[in-house]
Amino acid sequence: MVRMNIMMTDELAVHLKSVPNKSRYVVMALEEKIQRERSKRLRAELAEAYMASSKENRVLTQEWSGVLKDGGWDK
Repeated sequence: MVRMNIMMTDELAVHLKSVPNKSRYVVMALEEKIQRERSKRLRAELAEAYMASSKENRVLTQEWSGVLKDGGWDK
């Protein structure tokens, strides 16, 4: 564990006064925020990968469409 001093608005400090275990409350809030940011970043990376894969699949479909229209490899 590491002890840290943080600055916050008066409004947040007033709210935090009523919280029994302030340290745990702050840690849980930070963990939730970090998890949301990770999830958002991973969703963006997945979307980018899906788009790249989609483009690659379209190119492959176009390349193979002539072979499939001609009846395949048996000719």
